[in-house]
Amino acid sequence: MARQIPHTDVLITLMGAPHASDEVTTALRLTQSLLERGATVQVWTCGYATMLTQRSLGSDKPRNLADWNREYPSTAALVEELLTAWEGRLYWYGCRFCSDDRGAVDHLPQVVLRPPGGYAANVAAAGKTLHLGGI
Repeated sequence: MARQIPHTDVLITLMGAPHASDEVTTALRLTQSLLERGATVQVWTCGYATMLTQRSLGSDKPRNLADWNREYPSTAALVEELLTAWEGRLYWYGCRFCSDDRGAVDHLPQVVLRPPGGYAANVAAAGKTLHLGGI
């Protein structure tokens, strides 16, 4: 039996390379803002965006030589913080094909991997869909 996708107000589809532009920051800020306003949100990552939730990223980014004493959270830590704070209102999905193709196989436990054919069910379960990134 196919997995039931919970209805959400918004689906944010995030594609492409995570650090090639401001798309990841935009997606995370938009997700947080929507949640703070009471919306339910699902995020679908595809392409290299599936790398964002790898447990191997740890909790912090490597140190910045220009600001050695400051720590910055990794994308995995930011996503995990959002998923924990908004449990039951935020759902994070990854394209299984894209993830496997890139060797991204150790995701945060809250991340659900789905085949690309399952994306249509995610779209159908959302009131609105926003696409960020390349096609």
